[in-house]
Amino acid sequence: MMIRVVNAALAAAMTFALAGAAQATETKPKKAPSAAQVAARERMSKCSLEWKEAKAGGKVDKTMKWPAFWSACNKRLKEGTKA
Repeated sequence: MMIRVVNAALAAAMTFALAGAAQATETKPKKAPSAAQVAARERMSKCSLEWKEAKAGGKVDKTMKWPAFWSACNKRLKEGTKA
């Protein structure tokens, strides 16, 4: 009798665990990025390419790091001016 009770409890626990796992895999679809997010990503890509080219060409000061370069480049691109 005790074995039946234990088996029933284990079966119920497994059923709830599997149901919870099925619900966990159902996620909301990701919403599309806003226009501002897309623009920021494009600016970051452009600045990244400029950074790589400048580093390879030795045009960047050895002490300059990416965050400082990114800040200046992002500001310049937002204003719409070229280097």
